[in-house]
Amino acid sequence: MTQISRRLLLGSVAAAALLPATAMAQDAPDLPKLGEPPAHGEIAEGAADAKVTIIEYASASCPHCAAFFTDVYPALKKDYIDTGKVRFIFREFPHNDAGLGGFMVARCAAPDKYMNVVGVLFKTQATWMPNPLEGLKAIAQQAGLTEQAFNDCIKNVDVAKKILDERKRAESFGVTGIPTIFIKGASEPAFKRFEGDHTIEALKAVIDPLLG
Repeated sequence: MTQISRRLLLGSVAAAALLPATAMAQDAPDLPKLGEPPAHGEIAEGAADAKVTIIEYASASCPHCAAFFTDVYPALKKDYIDTGKVRFIFREFPHNDAGLGGFMVARCAAPDKYMNVVGVLFKTQATWMPNPLEGLKAIAQQAGLTEQAFNDCIKNVDVAKKILDERKRAESFGVTGIPTIFIKGASEPAFKRFEGDHTIEALKAVIDPLLG
């Protein structure tokens, strides 16, 4: 895929099949490279020297990803990311054209607005998903993009390719559905795929022992 299908962005987008909210219990292939940042830059929050690193792969149009962001991420950020205990890395895994378009808008906004835009995408899926092109234009304008800047962004093949290249790289790590979460303690040799339910309680049960 080298460009966004405007036909899909203009119409309703069929939801792709997603993995259940419970992740598979297995290590990902090619684990040493999982910690390497994408070519177009890493989206990370928290202390660089945190004892625990979490990587989440998500799609902007994925309802399970939206639920994680609204129900789990706030507590994770407050108790672990903002306190320097966890380094949280967010990576893009668009599962349809709407998800790709959403991430393109987030990438075209100012770097310090990326997670804010992603948050809006997750919180307002019911509003923008029925008509992705117009919905994403409104979100882009809220983020400070002009209509022309939005039009240029959504047609930017280079931005789309970099996001899709990262999705392809994620597949080499065993990512096939979203959200997929990997966790690594500072003393552990490699990341492991999160095996529990996507709840803050399940995450705490994994994170706390790694903090020592």
